[in-house]
Amino acid sequence: MLRETLSLALTLILVVPVLPAAELPVRKVVLYKHGIGFFERSGRVPASETARLDFKAGEMDDVLKSLTIEERGGGKVSDIRYESSEPVEKKLSEFPFSIRGAQSLAALLDQLKGSRLELRFGAQDRVEGTIVSARVIPASERQAEKQELILLLDSGDLRSVDLLAASAVHFQDPKLQAQFQEYLAALNQSRNRDKRGVIIESSATAARDLIADYEIPMPAWKSSYRLILDAGAEPMMEGWAIVDNTTGDDWSNISLSLVSGLPVSFVTRLYEPRFVTRPVAELPQEAAERPILHAGVMENKEELQAAGGPRNGVRAMASPVAKAMTMGGLGGAVMDMRARDEVAMARKDFASSLAQTAAGRELGDLFEYSIDHPVTIRKNESAMLPFLQQRIQGRRLLIYSESYGSEHPLTAFEITNSSGKTLDGGAITILDGSAYAGESLMETVKAGDKRLISYAVDLGTRITTAFDSQSSLLRDLHFRRGILTTRTAIKEVKTFTIRNVDQRGKTLFLETPVRREYKLVSMTPAETTANTYRFEVKLA
Repeated sequence: MLRETLSLALTLILVVPVLPAAELPVRKVVLYKHGIGFFERSGRVPASETARLDFKAGEMDDVLKSLTIEERGGGKVSDIRYESSEPVEKKLSEFPFSIRGAQSLAALLDQLKGSRLELRFGAQDRVEGTIVSARVIPASERQAEKQELILLLDSGDLRSVDLLAASAVHFQDPKLQAQFQEYLAALNQSRNRDKRGVIIESSATAARDLIADYEIPMPAWKSSYRLILDAGAEPMMEGWAIVDNTTGDDWSNISLSLVSGLPVSFVTRLYEPRFVTRPVAELPQEAAERPILHAGVMENKEELQAAGGPRNGVRAMASPVAKAMTMGGLGGAVMDMRARDEVAMARKDFASSLAQTAAGRELGDLFEYSIDHPVTIRKNESAMLPFLQQRIQGRRLLIYSESYGSEHPLTAFEITNSSGKTLDGGAITILDGSAYAGESLMETVKAGDKRLISYAVDLGTRITTAFDSQSSLLRDLHFRRGILTTRTAIKEVKTFTIRNVDQRGKTLFLETPVRREYKLVSMTPAETTANTYRFEVKLA
């Protein structure tokens, strides 16, 4: 019968009337590379209605940090209400009782000692009294398990009641009944923690248009490219954006933009109530004085005068003098012959015929691709959207470094970004004459910048290295103020032997590490990166 009472309490909560709220559909989405999506919702809100936005619990911190509301129609936003995020354990701990998993009725009532209770036995028999205690009597060989309740009757008698024989249990205190309803409502809300409603109140009494902008966590959009080496003078570059709709709403004919770049973004806890620990401060307490034990006299005035005055004095200890020593040393150059490169494999796809791509524009340090047609992506679906298809400048090359661990260089293509747009970093698949040629990864390339894309091993070219180090000691000595300085110069010569067995000429980029202690003597590199020199060699 207790289950019937609890169900009734839950029913009372569910039938509370709720004012109608207008839904605002998604109109615009801007996705970034750092895990944030900017959303714009708008719609017509009827007269005397509020607007409602639903979010996941994990999105509320960003919503509270970024939500902006614009009303068109004469009204002003009066307040924005949302469901609190007080931890359910803290909320339930405020009640004078707790309901656990398989808790017995006796264990529940034992927490409510002193409460007035009415028990019904059948249609006519009723017992009223104040709860003294309740317990569970385990089953034995003679009897089954019992739940015993001890009541203090109005007559002053104590009476033991079998709880399992009662057909109904009713609390006579209305406040206690309300607490049970609130407790069950909190439990029910804790099971539905995924959705949070944000209610937007307005001072307008007539219908109005409302626009809501906010940001929420979203999967970063991904780039995938195809570099098509065909008969054209310049290769064709094709770019696809991979977009995931992980929200609970459909995106129907929305305006979609994709931003390349990494703006600063962070999470701050705004949704969860923040309880600050305060110091405890109390006024001094009045207390009885403790007895004080005074020390005995070791020397009195007469004894001191007989001894010629005080025998205690103060001595100042001189601190030791710090000594400084200056030393000179012999320095040498440390060489590191190793450089590291990482080549990752990407997913293969083929060239496509595209009807539309995306328009691009600079946004400060960012770059935005705006899809030039309405986009529809259903909830929990993903899509591939083309944002680039145009020819760019470039040339075929070979690139070699000893760190590759092979005598063969890599086939590469030097891309010059002549598209006028920023090429977002991503996987790139190379198609040579409509055939698959290899894959690579490409970093973000700004307009006018260049990148080397290596995608295969060139077995027609072999490179060997001969290392010969010559060193000579230059007795360049300086002695000044007790410091002896010796300078040593080391000269290195390194020889690369390159053999091209193919019947066509090639251009090779030879990479060697930059050594901060050394200077190049007889050669000038074609390019210098942060860690390597690149020498360009023409192979017949």
